[in-house]
Amino acid sequence: METLLMDKLKKELVARLERIPGIRHIPYPDRDDGFSGLVFQDREIGHFHDFNELDLRLGKALIKREGLTHPSGSRVHPGRRAGSPYIELRFDREQDLDRIVRLVTLLVETSPP
Repeated sequence: METLLMDKLKKELVARLERIPGIRHIPYPDRDDGFSGLVFQDREIGHFHDFNELDLRLGKALIKREGLTHPSGSRVHPGRRAGSPYIELRFDREQDLDRIVRLVTLLVETSPP
């Protein structure tokens, strides 16, 4: 996928995620590979790999409840265990953004204050 399109999708996703109360995006100015953080209430809940993947600490229970599986062919975490609290969420089209926003909203709603 073209880097410009991926960057556009990431920017749109970040804008939508930052509308969720308590969510902040943390860019790393010394990185130009798309890596950046995602924070909820000053605690990192995930980070972006490249410009088309969010590695989200969704938690084992939510991953199981949502029926999510780790993507095959992971470049960054190829040896991740099935029981990890993190899930790699790839996005390359608008519908993927809706799914990720819904999952982050669920995470926030189920997080302790």
